[in-house]
Amino acid sequence: MSDQQDTALEDWRGVKQEITEETDSTVGLRPASRRLLAELVRPYHRWGMVLIVVVVLESLARLAIPVLVQRVLDDGIPALTGGDATTLVTLLGVMVAAITVQVAGRAFFLRRSGIIGNDLLLTLRRRLYRQFQRLSVRFHDRYTSGRAVSRMTSDVEAVQELVLQGLDVVVAALLTIVGSTIILLLLDWRLALVAFATYPLLWLLMRWFAGASTRAFRHVRTLSAIVIVQFIETMTGIKAVQAFRREPRSRDIYEGVALQYRDANTTALRVFARAMPGIQFVGHLGIVVVVTAGGFMALSGELTVGTLAAFVLYVRMFFDPMQDIGQFISSLQSALTALEKVASVMDEEPDVRDPEQPVPLPAARGEVTFDGVAFEYVPDTPVLPGLDLRIPAGQTVALVGTTGAGKTTIAKLIARFYDPQEGSVRLDGVDLRDLDDATLRRHVTLLTQENFIFAGSIADNIAFGRPEASREEVIAAARAVGAHPFIDAMPAGYDTDTGKRGSRLSAGQRQLVAFARVVLADPRVLILDEATSSLDVPTERVVQRALSTILADRTAVIIAHRLSTVEIADRVLVLQHGRVVEDGRPADLVAGEGRYADLHRAWLASLA
Repeated sequence: MSDQQDTALEDWRGVKQEITEETDSTVGLRPASRRLLAELVRPYHRWGMVLIVVVVLESLARLAIPVLVQRVLDDGIPALTGGDATTLVTLLGVMVAAITVQVAGRAFFLRRSGIIGNDLLLTLRRRLYRQFQRLSVRFHDRYTSGRAVSRMTSDVEAVQELVLQGLDVVVAALLTIVGSTIILLLLDWRLALVAFATYPLLWLLMRWFAGASTRAFRHVRTLSAIVIVQFIETMTGIKAVQAFRREPRSRDIYEGVALQYRDANTTALRVFARAMPGIQFVGHLGIVVVVTAGGFMALSGELTVGTLAAFVLYVRMFFDPMQDIGQFISSLQSALTALEKVASVMDEEPDVRDPEQPVPLPAARGEVTFDGVAFEYVPDTPVLPGLDLRIPAGQTVALVGTTGAGKTTIAKLIARFYDPQEGSVRLDGVDLRDLDDATLRRHVTLLTQENFIFAGSIADNIAFGRPEASREEVIAAARAVGAHPFIDAMPAGYDTDTGKRGSRLSAGQRQLVAFARVVLADPRVLILDEATSSLDVPTERVVQRALSTILADRTAVIIAHRLSTVEIADRVLVLQHGRVVEDGRPADLVAGEGRYADLHRAWLASLA
């Protein structure tokens, strides 16, 4: 590998380590995985019992066929030479019935297990989707989108395979192995002991395969997630990749990951390629031993030809499930690893939780209070060391300060994307931790410069917070922020498709649509975090005129570096290291000699 690739691979080794740590190296299931598996299969336990009965009947029918072959050779054909065809016809009829039962059982099992498998897959995907939505912002900050996609796709399908194959292979294989062993002993215990001489070789081979495949397929599963992560992250940031000409480096990183994934698959296939032919060899060796010993016994009259034929069929029947078990072990290791990863997500608890007994807030006024709030993203690195702040209902407050002063953190705490480590954030005197999520989201809305525009029509995006809103209400919200003229000028008007992430709209148009979304939702507290930073000057002027309407009769917290936005505020708070160092009306602070006055003079100089 080139030096450039070696350097590039450092970029994803940390991700690889993080993903690898999601599972341990042990075989089997941890309690969380067992609990998840039990919850998934519990609704289908009755059908599971039915399928087990079907598998048992199918296996018994299959086990009966060699015995029927013996009877045909030893009884049916000799009777036919004497002119009596009744025995042969009866045996052939029973054989056809056994084959019919086997075929019908297999068809029923495949059909019903396929339906159950798809239902189980749907249930697991729904639960995962709800869980990802339920988890807090802190979780999503550290959990990459590529890993989430891996959980929702390949890992979920691997769990489905585990459930379906497990029932079929384990039950059918055990019945076949135990049944054929017992029948061999009943047919002729001496020849059965000869056949059993090859079993220790098979046991050693299966034990080696189980251990080797466990390590190999866990490694494959880990690297599979890393490949998805790298691809998703690159495609998500493709504009930045192309803008900074990072294609060669991104390609080197992906090729390095893909190379390791290929090598891991090669190792796993090598283990599989050694085990399967080995099982076949031991099986053929067992048949050779049985035919040789049984042939001498038949020549001496100690064994009938029919019994020898049945012996060969049962020995073959004993070894065939071993290949099925070998293939199942390979997929089992992959599925167990996938189940561990899915269970690790399902076992996560949100940092921000709904209270057990929420406090009702039927008519919020919008007063926001910080009472001794201390917060840190990283331990021992405080962002807010102990903030006391009161924002009266209906007041518009602008937060000003350098990067890292705590402005956005205050916004996220008001929106309860995080909870403070100390103190409390209150809405109308009620701790946000005592409000259920639906109540909080109805009264508090955060609007950032990166508001997501979903694929669909402009009207659907404006009505995102109120899907039941009428078209007239949607248009009124657009008019309030000055978005109606550009929407109305589009060929399809409000039914215009926004494209992926709003790609068919300009940055300013996307922001105006987001503003209209907020107006329609009509929260009591509105937080604008750099919400006008992506607008050009003409569009910003349109928004500035609309802000007076948007902010009327509601509490607003504005975070902006553009002081043109700050000037509409009733009050300005200048922050430094998480503390308020200036507090007053914009005009009063501009007239003084403090930090805000310095910022205002610098801003005016930049416009000259």
